[in-house]
Amino acid sequence: MSRVGIVALGRYLPSRKMTNTDIKELVETSDEWIVSRTGIKERRIAASGERTSDLAVAAARDALKNSPVKAEDIEAIFVATVTPDSAFPSVACLVQKEIGARKAFAYDISAACSGFLFALTTARQFIATGAVKNALVIAADRFTSIIDWKDRNTCVLFGDGAGAAVLTHVPSGGILSDYMISNGDGAPLMGVVPGGARTPDDNTLDTALLPYVTMNGQELFKHAVPGMAEAVSIAAAKAGLTVNDIACVVPHQANDRIIASVAKRAGIPKERFFINIDKYGNISAASVVVALGEAVETGRIKKGDKIALTVFGAGLVTAATIMEWSY
Repeated sequence: MSRVGIVALGRYLPSRKMTNTDIKELVETSDEWIVSRTGIKERRIAASGERTSDLAVAAARDALKNSPVKAEDIEAIFVATVTPDSAFPSVACLVQKEIGARKAFAYDISAACSGFLFALTTARQFIATGAVKNALVIAADRFTSIIDWKDRNTCVLFGDGAGAAVLTHVPSGGILSDYMISNGDGAPLMGVVPGGARTPDDNTLDTALLPYVTMNGQELFKHAVPGMAEAVSIAAAKAGLTVNDIACVVPHQANDRIIASVAKRAGIPKERFFINIDKYGNISAASVVVALGEAVETGRIKKGDKIALTVFGAGLVTAATIMEWSY
């Protein structure tokens, strides 16, 4: 198996910001209540008519802008999403068309908030085995389209956005190991049910009944913390490392309390975790790749650093990836 690594990153966050003060106009809450329980101060909301595929295309173009691999050389496109524009065609096929990746096959991957790492591992296998040379991995969700804006348990948490990564062979470093696990017994803890969703663009909050998210936050917390911490430990061991070798952990940005508890359980100081949930909230599968891009840009991750990505999502699905950063 040859070395495979990320050689370019990109992201797209809608311009519209929804602050905690804005949320207060929709449900009974306060900035202090939201920040103290989640760490979130604001989130991004897609514009009316802005589709998940639009977010994905924008992130892909941002990644390709500075990539040594150009769109015409991409051979595989994987899009992690749970809010596709429609049941079909896939978001990945729409991206393929818009960026001009004529050589690529493309399909979507559904693994909720863990989707980016599930897609990353899939792309790594295709490249490492020689099936393709280059791949584009995208995570994109318009998650606020499936939120009930009268449900305080969920509407304060989520935002919209997309992140993208270009993968190819690298001479050194790259992805060292990965780990994925699913637990369908926990599927009832979070899901999408019919009827009742409202959009923040609707001032009357009396829209047609649409699918919306339900979530048992307390029970999810009990699974997320040990799951993410254990995933890092297992993936590190597979790479021949210990958690002490990890320079930076980029976790799924679900809740600051979860991140703090994962750090404690994993035995890694929280100062080594990169956190940007205050700006974007939980943007589903895109959270970890958007955070990774910002960690690299701000110098928190440098070439040669051993880093860990760890995620958890509805399903239940958990994953971790260990990398030696190679650019």
